[in-house]
Amino acid sequence: MPSQKSAGVAAVLSFFINGLGQIYNGQFFKGIMLIIIQAINGFLMTVLIGYIFFPIVWLYAVIDAYRSANKINDRNNRRF
Repeated sequence: MPSQKSAGVAAVLSFFINGLGQIYNGQFFKGIMLIIIQAINGFLMTVLIGYIFFPIVWLYAVIDAYRSANKINDRNNRRF
């Protein structure tokens, strides 16, 4: 049986490092892309536009990690 994912752990991981919750959920490409996007947003903060996009991507990553873990768990529960 595939392992259950904790939605809370996924959200907390993405809260501290964007993309880490997605990697925990097994979504490696999405996680790496979020890490890269946030690094670019960090550099864009020097020209102020990063201050707009950084929190948007951060919030997206936290919510997406939480919802993805729940979807994975629902899918695993339906199989058995």
